[in-house]
Amino acid sequence: MWIFLGIVTLLFIAFFVFVQRSGGFGFPWVQFYVRGKESGFKFGELNLLRRVAVENRLKNPTSLFWSERTLDRCIRGTIIRFRSEDKEEDEKAIEFLSKLFDFRKRVEFNLPKYRLGIQSTRSISAQQPIKITFPGGSVYFSKVVENMRKYLAIAYPKGKPLPFGVTWRGQKINVYFWRMEDAGYYFESRVLDDYLDRKFPILHIAHSDQLVRTQKRNSIRVKLDSSGMLFPMKSIQDANEEVSRSGGFRCKMVDISEDGAAIIVGGRAKPGLPVKLQTEIQKNPIIMSGTIKGVTYKENKNISILHIQAVPPSHPIKNTILTYVYGIFQDDPDGPSQMRSTAERRRR
Repeated sequence: MWIFLGIVTLLFIAFFVFVQRSGGFGFPWVQFYVRGKESGFKFGELNLLRRVAVENRLKNPTSLFWSERTLDRCIRGTIIRFRSEDKEEDEKAIEFLSKLFDFRKRVEFNLPKYRLGIQSTRSISAQQPIKITFPGGSVYFSKVVENMRKYLAIAYPKGKPLPFGVTWRGQKINVYFWRMEDAGYYFESRVLDDYLDRKFPILHIAHSDQLVRTQKRNSIRVKLDSSGMLFPMKSIQDANEEVSRSGGFRCKMVDISEDGAAIIVGGRAKPGLPVKLQTEIQKNPIIMSGTIKGVTYKENKNISILHIQAVPPSHPIKNTILTYVYGIFQDDPDGPSQMRSTAERRRR
């Protein structure tokens, strides 16, 4: 009997200690796990988020499932804690932070602006760049000048001269565009009027309520004002995060995300080339390898904007990029400068 009571007492003490360390009896256990399951999180993920909520003393732990601001605050607190404990290079700490950023991404892309998109051309904003094709024609580039109730007014398309005997008026066209922070879209339209004789030549094209949403955004891309170096590679199989010191070309960063970047280089460039990119974010070296997926050549300036699709970076590189992308230390220009990337550690 006494043995049984002793075992029960020990189990009760162990349970009490576990509950206290896991958030205490004041933690909304049932509400937290039910809300987390409804939000699509797995049990193991919920345990990790509960730990984050407790360590950051959140008054409303369930806000982790829907508030990007709350997650940002927790990620910042986690980075500061790892730094104070000298764990910024610890593998478990790096993996833990990487999982937090995965949750942050999930919350971000659950926002209506990413899930819903637009259904009609009447929602397209002025200055939206578009690409136009039609059977028997080439590829033309334009932008929306004005979105009117009965039509879209677009700048006169730039590209090769139309085939002999072909005019824009009455032409059935295919229109493609990428909506910032959303996705790619496609729709079919018809040219209503051709105003080539105006001071600013434009076309009027018909509206469409049948937009096809494609290429949904998988990452958040933000502007990055810094210089970098671009190194050609023989094959994407040679992708690495080692520091290269020769054979590169200077470039200027345009933007960056966890899965790629846009950069400016002098002269013309071709898509399909494997490259390695080296730059810095808040004093942390960033090294990414990838393939040039698209090139926009600006003849008047003799420069090319390269759109690079990167191979998945290591967790340290990814964490550094996402710390910048989500503005975790946006009120600190130097950011978490002690959170060193793999590349910096290898430089020693």
